[in-house]
Parts: sequence; structure tokens; C-alpha cells
Amino acid sequence: MVLNQEQEQQEARAKDQRDGRIYRSNRADPPAELSPDLDTIPKAFMRSVRQHGKRVAMRKKRLGIWKEYTWDECHEHVRDFCLGLVVLGLEREGKVAIIGENDPEFYWAEIAVHSAGAISTAIFTDANPEELTYVVRDSQSTFLLAHDQEQVDKALELREQLPDIKKVIYWDERGLWNYNDDWLMAFWDVEELGREYHQKNPSAFEQMIAKGKGEDVAVFSYTSGTTSLPKGAMIRHRNLIFANSNIEDVAPRRISDNYVSFSPLAWITEQSLGLTSHLLYGFQVNFPESPETVQTDIREIAPSTLLFPSRLWEGMARIMQMRINDSTLINRLLFRVFMPVAYKVIDLEDDNQPIPPHLRFLRFLGEWAVFHPLRDKIGMVRMRDAITSGAALSPDVLRFFRACGVELKSLYGSTEMQGVTMHYPGHVKLASVGEIIPGVEIKIAENQEIRVRSNAVFSGYYNAEEQTAGAFDEDGFFMTGDAGYVDEDGHLIYLDRVKDMIQLANGESFSPQYIEGRLKFSRFIQDVMTVGGFDMEYVTAIVIIDFDNVSRWAEKNRVNFTTYVDLTQKPQVYEAIKQEIVRVNETLPPSARIRRFVILHKAFDADEAELTRTRKLRRRALEQRYGEILEAMYGDKDEVSVTAEVKYRDGRAGTVETSVRVMKLAE
Repeated sequence: MVLNQEQEQQEARAKDQRDGRIYRSNRADPPAELSPDLDTIPKAFMRSVRQHGKRVAMRKKRLGIWKEYTWDECHEHVRDFCLGLVVLGLEREGKVAIIGENDPEFYWAEIAVHSAGAISTAIFTDANPEELTYVVRDSQSTFLLAHDQEQVDKALELREQLPDIKKVIYWDERGLWNYNDDWLMAFWDVEELGREYHQKNPSAFEQMIAKGKGEDVAVFSYTSGTTSLPKGAMIRHRNLIFANSNIEDVAPRRISDNYVSFSPLAWITEQSLGLTSHLLYGFQVNFPESPETVQTDIREIAPSTLLFPSRLWEGMARIMQMRINDSTLINRLLFRVFMPVAYKVIDLEDDNQPIPPHLRFLRFLGEWAVFHPLRDKIGMVRMRDAITSGAALSPDVLRFFRACGVELKSLYGSTEMQGVTMHYPGHVKLASVGEIIPGVEIKIAENQEIRVRSNAVFSGYYNAEEQTAGAFDEDGFFMTGDAGYVDEDGHLIYLDRVKDMIQLANGESFSPQYIEGRLKFSRFIQDVMTVGGFDMEYVTAIVIIDFDNVSRWAEKNRVNFTTYVDLTQKPQVYEAIKQEIVRVNETLPPSARIRRFVILHKAFDADEAELTRTRKLRRRALEQRYGEILEAMYGDKDEVSVTAEVKYRDGRAGTVETSVRVMKLAE
């Protein structure tokens, strides 16, 4: 009977795939149903505490010294903080907002909130007062955890707009010693309340955890809000656990792993593959001292796993290229000799072609002379799982890291559905975002929209029934809004957002995100937005330079400049950017090639609503804000006047009128 059911399921899957409707993983069976003893995050935490009590669970670098915390110590912090929140009035299904850098206290607070049966909402650290107010009020939070003085000051400024917040709790007291306000409370003072409660009610913490169920909502994860106000996606405990179970066959985690927690916890991927994965598999988490020291800290840790959004991998690739460029003559020569060899080897691997012995030998020499030392400089000598997610990463960046010996794997997903596809070890296809992971089904709609169904898909948007209903099709598939297709090898090819696929006046279409990804591989380009449309006969681009790299290049090449604005308009800089665009244009069909571009006098800024907090472009807002520049590029003008704020090297600030040059490329 069981055999017949399995045969029927196999035949049904085969029919679905023949019909081109539904695609599933061919590599492994979907994860089994969750056990009631392990269906919530706090239950996973307690299991790890019992199994690994005296082992180091996490480390935090404080004042240059790594401070270690065992699982038993983490348990005490979580228990005491949880009970302290309960004493202060946190109820089951209550909401707690948290804003701050990744720290042990952030992890402890989230686990504590979930242990009490409540819901956590992580907020991006650089959120401005308006964004902070919106998320706290929309989530109906009653407690706010604010990392340090900067975040506490934001809360105090917004006090009248946050009437439901009972307490603002901070865990970094620097600068807060003279703050005398009953609304504020230190993390350790909450723990003290919890310790007192635990002494009187020794079984209360375990009883709270036992009440939890996999269907309970654990997290409100807010969407990027590229086209509208962010929405709070309700993520259940089982969603987070299934998301980890789904990728276990693709990227298995080991207790001996070293993980760096640096990507913001407001990002669902860090919540899932960082915090939840840590609790399920028991590996060690390391917290860098600060964003400024993260590169040095990573080199000290030499982690086995790194999960970064694509913008950080792009930045790291630019840093590596500049370090090579600034290196000694012999190192530059070795890189120029062995990098083409490495590219040739991975191209043969992609084509499933045999690698000739002489190339194997040369790649071995390159590993010894160039690539291992280069990986050591960036802390990746023990890297096993280097994962990128968020915005699509350029194949050029994937190819570069792979040639350097780091098999960077793309993970495709979103706030609402977590992981959907991923590159399997040894099966990295540069043009794709990976193969379907077990437990996930993909449907490609007639308009090429990717639709997803799995146990990791969210349960809906908080207080937004209409938007929730509109997010799913008649078969229960989440409608991602992304365009793509599944190729003959089972890899998902991501194109762009459906709404961003642009049709030109000649009837041909192009993907702005694809072109932008190729351009951002340049060490000179930090951001770029390509523009086109039905009433536009060619593609244009607004380029943002990488100031650190371009300024070093300018000094080395004796290009004098005074400010960021001045540097952007130097003819030599325009010529350097032009060469990068020409390089990418050669890989594109004629209709998608960039014919005009400008170098913007300022960087795109999330505080000005030009980017989301995950660094995705708000295209409509950018097109409106820089409408005059776009008109100049499509109106055959050579330049356009703008007003720009400038900061001089001596700290002075001012406003200047400047001209942004429009450069034309050969047809």
C-alpha cells in the first residue's frame, strides 16, 4: 500500500514537471513533520543546553578581547530576562521590538521573548525616527529593546508617539550613566527581576516553553518596502525550523562550525540561518566588536560559514581587487598569471569538461602562490559554506570568488518564503540562483512569475488581510513578484522583478538588475541604476562610485580632487567608469547596452528613501528625484546643473552648485 502511494506521488511529480507547472527537488525527500518536543525555537534552545551545557555557545569581542559564553551561561541569561519581562507585564502573544547591533544580548532577548510565548520584531539599526515609529506602532509592541545611547535617544525623542511602550531596555550603558528616567531600564536589571521570580517559581520558565507550539508566531519580519510601506510578515516557529531542515541536505551544519553573526537580524535570512540554525545545530556564534572591525575579526575567527547579503560580497570583492592592485609588483604579476588559469578551470567545471593535467598543475601552483594567501587576508582559509542572499549577485562576483577558491553559493528567497533554491556543493551554476531545495515547490506562471509553496512560507501579513489574500494564488502558492524560469538542469534562473522587466521602444526587453549586477563587479562602482522604457530608445545608467577605491586610485594616478563631488566629475574618473561599462556592454545584446551615463554627485541614501534598509533600489523614488538628470540623458544634453551638499576633509560642510556631466558611448 505504501509502495503504491510512493509510486503515485512519483508519477504525479513527473506529470507536473512534464506539464511545466510545478518543479521540486530531485535530490532528497522533503523534511519529516516536526516533533512536538522540537517544534519551537525555545525547545530547540533547551535541547542544545542539555546536550552542550559546558561548551562555548557564543563569543563577543569586547575591547579587543573575545569574551566566551557557554550554553549554561546563555540559559541563565535567557531564563532570567524572560521572567523579568513577564514580571514587567509581557504576556503570551505580546510584542517586543528590538533595535541594535548583533550581540549576545540580542540573541538572548529574542529567545527569551519566544520562551514567554511572545513575538519579536527586529528593526534595522540605521532606521530613522519615522521608520522606527512605524514598525513599533504597526507591530503593536509594548516593549522596546534599544542597544545603546543612539537608539535610546531615538526612543526618547519619539516618546509621545509610542504610548504603548511600557519600558525601553538597553544593554550597552556607555553614555547613559546620567540618564534618570523611569521609562528606561538596563538589561541586567530586568535579569535581576527574573532571578528573584525564578527563586519563587523555579519551574515557571520550563512551563512557559512547554506551552509553545510550532503554529505560534515567533517573528514579525518587515518587508523591504521597495514600492509601499513595509508589511509585517508573520513567521511561525515551524516556518523557521522547516527552513533550516530544508537546506540541511544542501549545506549541512556541524557542531564544530564557527559562524559570524554580522548581517542584521532584521533580515529574515539571519533570523533563520543564523539564530535558529545556531539553536538547532549547536555551532559557535561569533559577534564582531563593531562594523569597523569586522574584517579584522573575521580574519581572527577564520569561520567555516558566512552568510552575507549580496552588497557585502560585492564590497569584499572590490576590497580584494584593490588590495591586489596595491600589492607588490611580483604579487600583481602572479595574480595576472594565475587568475586566467583559475577562470579556465572553473569554466571547464561548469561545462562538465575534463581538466587537462597541465591546468591542474598550474591551478595547484596558483593556490600556493596567490589564492591561499589572498583567502588568508580575508579570513576564508577554512570557509566551507559561503552564502549570499538578498538582491541577486552578479555572476562575475560568483566567478571571481570561485576562482579564488571560495565556492560562494547563492540562496534565493525572501522575507515571506525564506530559502527556496540554493547552489549545491560542486554544482554552482553561475547564471542561476541554485537548485530547488527539498520541501519546496516552484510554479512558473504565464508571465514568468516565480511562485512558491513550502512549509517555510509565512502565514500572512499582520493586520493586513487584504494584502495577505492577494499574496497567494488559487493553489496556495506565494506569488513572489519575481520573474524567472527553471532550466533543463533544474536550476532556477532569476531575471528581475516582474514589474521591473523593461520593454524598449523597439519591442525588446531587458533586466535592469542583471546589468547592474555585472557593473557592480567593478572595483570602482558601488551602486548603479539602469533606466529604460517603452518610450525610450536606449538604456541609460546613473552610477555611484566606490569612494574609498576610486580615491585611492585617483591618488595613485595623480588625479587631484577636494571633495566627493569634485572627484565624481573628474574626466579621468568618467573615463575609468566608461571602460567598465564598455566591458559589460560587450556581453549584452545591442538593445540592452548602455548608451548614456552620469556619475552622480552623491551616494544613494536609505535615509532619503532612495534605498531600502537592505540596500535595494527604490526605483520609482529614484526616477522621480533624478528626473532632470534622466531628461538630460534622453534629451542629448552634455550636462545638467544640480545642488549638492559637500563635506571637506577638514570637517567643514557646505552647499555648492555643480554640473553633472553626461557621457555618451559609441552606438
